[in-house]
Amino acid sequence: MKSALYKSPIPDTHAFIVKRLNDPVFDPTWHFHSEYQIFFVLKGKGTRFIGDSIRSFQKGDITFTGPNLPHLWRSDVDQEEHKLTENSEGIVVYFNESLIGKTLLQKEEAIKLRQLFKRSLRGIEVKGKTAKLVQEMMLDLSFMSGFEGVLQLLKILNLLSKSKNTILLATPGYTNSLKDGDTQRMNTVYAHAMKHFNRKITIDELAALTNMTPTSFSRYFKTHANKTFSEFMAELRIGHACKMLIENKMNISEACYSSGFQTLSNFNKQFKTLTKRTPSNYKKEFSA
Repeated sequence: MKSALYKSPIPDTHAFIVKRLNDPVFDPTWHFHSEYQIFFVLKGKGTRFIGDSIRSFQKGDITFTGPNLPHLWRSDVDQEEHKLTENSEGIVVYFNESLIGKTLLQKEEAIKLRQLFKRSLRGIEVKGKTAKLVQEMMLDLSFMSGFEGVLQLLKILNLLSKSKNTILLATPGYTNSLKDGDTQRMNTVYAHAMKHFNRKITIDELAALTNMTPTSFSRYFKTHANKTFSEFMAELRIGHACKMLIENKMNISEACYSSGFQTLSNFNKQFKTLTKRTPSNYKKEFSA
């Protein structure tokens, strides 16, 4: 695996990079890089990992991530046919603080921008009216060049810095403890969990997969994911259940067992803990 630091290099001749992605999948590998990143999903759906946050992504999603914050977008795969459920398209922007300049960032006029950059270290999801505006601005930016593009990016950042339609993703205590060499091991774990989440996955199984003892694996995973593996799996399964309740119109029992839970009582308990709603209330709220 290439060093994450060099995943998205910005040439010395440019202030930023904007790319339109049109691939079978978004980059599914757990990685981090030194640039700030704004990402707009044009097409596709799946599961998004940012820091210790696990959430689904879909068309229209806008996220802003700061430097060295681990992330990946893993597209949905049909568990029976093992093929992608939908192709993926998006627009991504990479830039460094040098776009603004340290001198300006320390001035009073840039206080909201400094606060935005600090929040981005936990990852930001943009919602509501702000998301709609940023979507349009990102589409325009993807066709711009020269200083016109720089001005458009600054407008986007200014809008994000003033908006209250944002959600912080990683927990307050999250810090990236990964080294470049760790990302491959975490990718192996995540890929295995995504492929087999609908059955019981044991620590012994994962320890063997990563050439570690069960105790060492448990300690390693908690250090790097900021949660135990069982907590991670609960979030992954509940996230899948949420999609099944809304997108596939499953009933609660079907969503429970298709997500890998063994009992309905445990499913209901975990669902309410993570979503603050019962499965029936969730289904009513988002199916209305």
